Amino acid sequence: MSLATTTDLYEVTMALSYLREGMRAPAVFSLFTRDLPPGRGFLVAAGLEPALDFLAGYQIGPEDVDDFAAALHRPRRDLEPLLGLEFEGEVRAVPEGRAVLPGEPLLEVTAPLPQAQLVETFLLNQVSHQTAVASKAARCVLAAAGRPVVDFSLRRTHGLQAGMQAARLGAMTGFAATSNVAAAAAYGIAATGTMAHSYIEAFPGEEEAFRAFARAHPGPVTFLVDTYDTEAGTRTAARVLRELGLGQGCAVRLDSGDLADLAVRARRILDDAGLEQVRIVASGGLDEYGVDDLVRAGAPVDVFAVGTRVGVAADAPYLDSAYKLVEYDGRPVMKLSSAKVTAPAPKQVHRRPGHPDVIALRDEEPPPGSSPLLETVMRDGRRTGPPDTLDAARERLAADLAALPEEALRVRGPRPVRPVVSDRLAGLTRTVRHRIEDAVLRHPPQR
Repeated sequence: MSLATTTDLYEVTMALSYLREGMRAPAVFSLFTRDLPPGRGFLVAAGLEPALDFLAGYQIGPEDVDDFAAALHRPRRDLEPLLGLEFEGEVRAVPEGRAVLPGEPLLEVTAPLPQAQLVETFLLNQVSHQTAVASKAARCVLAAAGRPVVDFSLRRTHGLQAGMQAARLGAMTGFAATSNVAAAAAYGIAATGTMAHSYIEAFPGEEEAFRAFARAHPGPVTFLVDTYDTEAGTRTAARVLRELGLGQGCAVRLDSGDLADLAVRARRILDDAGLEQVRIVASGGLDEYGVDDLVRAGAPVDVFAVGTRVGVAADAPYLDSAYKLVEYDGRPVMKLSSAKVTAPAPKQVHRRPGHPDVIALRDEEPPPGSSPLLETVMRDGRRTGPPDTLDAARERLAADLAALPEEALRVRGPRPVRPVVSDRLAGLTRTVRHRIEDAVLRHPPQR
């Protein structure tokens, strides 16, 4: 069994019917988000790299055919037309790390119809989830206003794969480190960690725990100080750090309570002990909203550790994303369903400083001074270049965010910039709509 079976059953039934009907002409599918979730002024494109890995290795093997037949309760021979099917198409996509807006295609697939249909579920899964998490992670970095943010999300993400993705997306959007050792090794991310309350509780007291930890880890250490009483724990940590001659690179971590007030108290205790260089790490249910509150309150927090709420994109855990057929065999098509109307034909998005993005037809002349968002990243089922890097994605995101207006970047009450549609795309949309209404709605086939 391969990842080819990681799909919704109706993709298989449609593809099988296409093959029986000889419908193998090129199809163009567009993956986009209809609108932004509440509380978002932009999205961060993500999930493309794993999607391309999937497409490059896509092939339906004998075991996959067996699984499809079992799922459909049909003889294996009925599903054998799918055997050996590979992805041989083209992908044009927005590179990871770019800021995107509602209605803008994140990627477009051009491939023989059965192939393009079968990969829908996987592509939507990867791009939708990772774009949602990356968008929230980017907002945490904005809220931190230059202070480091680290990822503590693994233990509560929705599965291990989601935890790996969260760590990677955090690094893509500017996080300084992750607690996830596997992700740190896989993606070249700095690993970070402190200690749990259980460690403190296992010793007779906090001082014994802190000293034992420092003996085991002679480098810079971070002491968790809120197991019993935060101020008392901070005083104990300060005493141990001074007596052991530790300071530079060390920290105390606050994980509960009124973090703004406790950070002020902890800072005073550390400074009075001559430990001005010891940092304060804040954690415990933080996301961009909590980080923003602490920064606005002037809390002396040096590092923000974010976990559950970011790893699951708690306030906006899904996107209203879609993967829709926009052209088949050279014929532009669209959907007219109420509130779910789509625009026909392959597209491009043109971006230029100081102007709204323009969603246009793929072959339109770009506006002067603009640059295209979608790039050809796969042709004939193979990547057009080497895999992208996290460093490149971070640079793209920094440039795009710098170009967005302040109101789109706000943590609370952001106001997104809306893209506009080109005249040619608007005209084609009207033409295709009229064609469908005339052929299907006004003159339905007679029986």
